[in-house]
Amino acid sequence: MSCLFHNIREYQITPLSLSLSLCVVWWSSGGDGGGWRREKGEKQEEEQEEMTSEQALASKYILDWAAVAPRDERMLFELHCHSNCSDGYLSPKAVVERAHRNGVKVLALTDHDTMDGVPEASAMARKLGIRLIPGVEISSIFSASSGAEEPVHVLAYYSSCGPSRCEELERTLSSIRDGRYVRARNMLLKLRELKMPLKWEHLIKIAGDGVAPGRLHVARAMVEAGYVEDLKQAFSRYLYDGGPAYATGSEPLAEEVVKLICCTGGVAALAHPWALKNPVSVIRSLKLPVFTPWRFTEGMEMFSDLADAQGLLKIGGSDYHGRRTQLETDLGVPISRPWPRTNAFRSYAEEPSYANLERLWGFGDANYKAKMAMMSLERSSSFPGLVVDPRRN
Repeated sequence: MSCLFHNIREYQITPLSLSLSLCVVWWSSGGDGGGWRREKGEKQEEEQEEMTSEQALASKYILDWAAVAPRDERMLFELHCHSNCSDGYLSPKAVVERAHRNGVKVLALTDHDTMDGVPEASAMARKLGIRLIPGVEISSIFSASSGAEEPVHVLAYYSSCGPSRCEELERTLSSIRDGRYVRARNMLLKLRELKMPLKWEHLIKIAGDGVAPGRLHVARAMVEAGYVEDLKQAFSRYLYDGGPAYATGSEPLAEEVVKLICCTGGVAALAHPWALKNPVSVIRSLKLPVFTPWRFTEGMEMFSDLADAQGLLKIGGSDYHGRRTQLETDLGVPISRPWPRTNAFRSYAEEPSYANLERLWGFGDANYKAKMAMMSLERSSSFPGLVVDPRRN
């Protein structure tokens, strides 16, 4: 992986520079946005002081991003999708082509525990005029204060130059991929005990050459063998977290993954928070600056309130795998759903004031509604809209 991004450094810097610069400012202010607020008694004209270099960089890329679509149109971006370099069905090139057909302007390829598909996706994205954000979805384990553990997937987004300290990142990803092979063998052993034997060679064939097998590959093998009707049934009956055929690999702690992402120049975001047993605890413990809910209709407003209460930047993605089923959301998320809205970007681009920055980023005291939602979440052991879903492999 040391030379993985050398051939894409010539590419135009992606809009992720916006997130990177804003995250740097957010962290430097202590994480609560205090560095951006005016103290009482300050003169109004101080708000128009010269922008910092971080603000200028953010303003440039916000303006560039917002200018992609006409004022009366929604922009499309896709910040969570997979190719056949992990458990997707399409090649990285085909993913970019489909995104282009759907009108996507900004695309992040986030395969599980590998960035092998990024060069191919980058080449096609450049050809089609799509801005590609190199990314990866890293498997980890979150250990709560109670001692309970649950799998957590953390999304990492990098600039077009890719991660710094590539070797360090690749060592971690390689270790996780090695653990996937052990995990898959253990799942097959459990399925054999359940009178559903599967051949290892067939599983590896489904996964593809050099691809570490995951739960979705096992589910596909179960469908092909006739043990279950579809992927959903495979997960809901056997492969869900803690299920009779579930097994763990060699995933690092989520806190370590977040630190690794930051140390290698990336921005960390929580993937599919709707599937967590206690999303509030995870978000608070990991202190992630970015929140990426999947496009549920039910429960979406509460997730928005949760993000607001924690002061998180809200982005979105379909978690597209290319299964071609009616249940899977296609590539492309309108910038106004989830969030933030296009006019929030434009407002800051046109006037990079403290007020507009807070509006974009979500700084400031959480409103009453958000606080009530947080209290409701803390009292509940479950979360609205939670379902067992094969995207969490």
